[in-house]
Amino acid sequence: MSDAAGTQLPDEGGAVIALEGYLAFEGAGALWEDLHARLGLGGEAAPRAATIDLSRVEGADGGVLALLIQLRDLAKRRGAAVDLVAPNDRVRALLDLYAERMGRPALHPPPCKQGILEQVGSFALRVHEELVAVLEFVGRAARASAAGLARPRSVPWPDVARLLERVGADGLPIVVLISFLIGLIIAFQSAVQLKQFGAEMLVANAVGLSITRELGPLMTAIIVAGRSGASYAAELGTMRVSEEVDALRTLGLDPYRHLVVPRLVALVIAMPLLAVLSDLLGVLGGFVVGVGQLGISPVAYIERTRQAIGLWDVGQGLIKSVVFGAAVGMIACERGLSTKGGAEGVGRSTTAAVVTSLFALVVLDAMFTIIFHLYGR
Repeated sequence: MSDAAGTQLPDEGGAVIALEGYLAFEGAGALWEDLHARLGLGGEAAPRAATIDLSRVEGADGGVLALLIQLRDLAKRRGAAVDLVAPNDRVRALLDLYAERMGRPALHPPPCKQGILEQVGSFALRVHEELVAVLEFVGRAARASAAGLARPRSVPWPDVARLLERVGADGLPIVVLISFLIGLIIAFQSAVQLKQFGAEMLVANAVGLSITRELGPLMTAIIVAGRSGASYAAELGTMRVSEEVDALRTLGLDPYRHLVVPRLVALVIAMPLLAVLSDLLGVLGGFVVGVGQLGISPVAYIERTRQAIGLWDVGQGLIKSVVFGAAVGMIACERGLSTKGGAEGVGRSTTAAVVTSLFALVVLDAMFTIIFHLYGR
């Protein structure tokens, strides 16, 4: 008798090795070494054929059965036949399960070293696939939007109201706080330079124009991308990996019309409203600094701001905010619906949605600035 992992192994000439009791994973190492020696797998000589009898095994941990299957396969590759006999239905079911799993190819093949040309080619192919997927998404979203305009009742408008509340009302506190602080910071920084020339009054111009033209819509879009864009990507990504999107298609419903269009509409409506509020709070931040720190009278500051800011200055910000909202919505929904790989894939899609949105917002803002400058605006 030899004791391995708390299991009795009677010496029966190596023809039959009977295991008894419960095969616990804590003793798997000792059991592996004992069976390895009994089958003669440790030397140069040919291993011995044997039958491992599991009929008296009351139960087993999965890891121990996986090791027995690996031992059998190792002896087979060395030219010896090792059979696993398991009349116990539960043990046999576990053996069949692990034998099937271990017989499959690896889910992640081992990495192979690539040359620089192969790496460049692989990168180009990935970029091409991404561009094709993005263009396909834009086309489907545009078609779904057109179908929604043609048949308004096919769009779930209650979802739009709910999403508007999440994007707009729920985001008001952080938009108000950030915008007020941005206006306050710009006023402080510009006042340091303008004081040298006795032109403190021009703080109203600097704050008003920078907030309404650039920082108001841009900061609002960045906040919305971090809040709502990430939320959209995570929601749609979870629906994608849990096959809820496929369930919609099975019911004959267009996922783009029921999932993408309401989110785009909510962002396009909410962004200009949030941008106007951001403009007001940014100017208010400058007003606090101008009146409280620089000694400018409230009436003079308000009048100077009114003279500096024109209707087109506010209009530029509103145009940007609409485009920013559509861009954030498209990117977040596209990343969400292209999610693969379970919870890890949802995390990657959410991160990609936020990063891509921020990059796109800066690029779009630069393009608008150049266009408005070229046309003398």
